[in-house]
Amino acid sequence: MPTPKAKSPESARIVERVQTGVRLEKRLLKVLKGLAEYLDLSLGDLLEGVALHALDNKLPFKSATLEKIADLRRVYDLDLRAEDSHQLRER
Repeated sequence: MPTPKAKSPESARIVERVQTGVRLEKRLLKVLKGLAEYLDLSLGDLLEGVALHALDNKLPFKSATLEKIADLRRVYDLDLRAEDSHQLRER
């Protein structure tokens, strides 16, 4: 997901957002927060963008952003991968 571009007021889509209590793996959340900060987005905007890209079967990130994600994964020791998603259990 590239850095957001300014859109004209005519192209803006009006939505209704709701507050949600979502539980995420701790290191994953740290990486996502770091990425949101890097992209100058709120965490909610980042998650919306990633989800919308995934639902359209589109890649959300360009190579420079993927490099930053790799850096953040190392910093926060995030070794989980997509294939782990259905096998995560809490202590």
